[in-house]
Amino acid sequence: MTISTVGIIGAGTMGNGIAQACAVSGINVVMVDISDAAVQKGVATVAGSLDRLIKKEKITEADKSAALARIKTSTSYDDLKAAQIVIEAATENYELKLKILKQVDALVAPEVIIASNTSSISITKLAAATSRADRFIGMHFFNPVPMMALVEIIRGLQTSDATHDAVKQLSERLGKSPITVKNAPGFVVNRILVPMINEAFFVLAEGLATPEDIDAGMKLGCNQPIGPLALADMIGLDVCLAVMDVYLTEFGDSKYRPCPLLKEMVAAGRLGRKTGRGVYQY
Repeated sequence: MTISTVGIIGAGTMGNGIAQACAVSGINVVMVDISDAAVQKGVATVAGSLDRLIKKEKITEADKSAALARIKTSTSYDDLKAAQIVIEAATENYELKLKILKQVDALVAPEVIIASNTSSISITKLAAATSRADRFIGMHFFNPVPMMALVEIIRGLQTSDATHDAVKQLSERLGKSPITVKNAPGFVVNRILVPMINEAFFVLAEGLATPEDIDAGMKLGCNQPIGPLALADMIGLDVCLAVMDVYLTEFGDSKYRPCPLLKEMVAAGRLGRKTGRGVYQY
């Protein structure tokens, strides 16, 4: 399959980032959201990101104009009919994603691939709710999409080889380095990352070191660009807790039990950067 147009549902952080990656790579985009204000905000974000690349002399003004010209915005799912693949990048909520995917499934041609940018929801389960389970797949991009090289390609139990190969080729056209993952809670990166963050909270709770020293240790000893506690504040402590709760429920293994200190901080409303206070004060 030749993919010349990508449909994107959601013009937020992930949606507009995927749109930018596609447009810069010469692929046409139809970006859909619930309101004109939302899609215009998404395009403005892309324009601002491209301006930063111009300042760094990575692209030219002509490149920016060409990229923006490839992004069509809409508030109607009907416009997604022009796409060979539709990527759902809505909020991480199962019921919302299910509603959107069923609408799109009923609308686009049978041969169109549908992908979800979910970071935690079962691809097998989402695929089963559509009429094209073999042409359904996960494409987990990482934030910020234009900068991050990784895409996790998640195969549901039903995903065909042809669908996987087409999505892998698309990811490579976007300049990404895809990895193929079987469907399981957290896939690969978050399955390893969030329990590591949780363990950092156990270390903090036991008083083994200060937050600053824990983060410095992981940065200097493991060459990580940001320490696990600072990263938790960036992600949101409530999100970290929710992910650990999912792992504990899905795997039934006590090694995924959330740290009591993490639970206590979430209960106190200390969720990280978004509330001005988490492990650190902002």
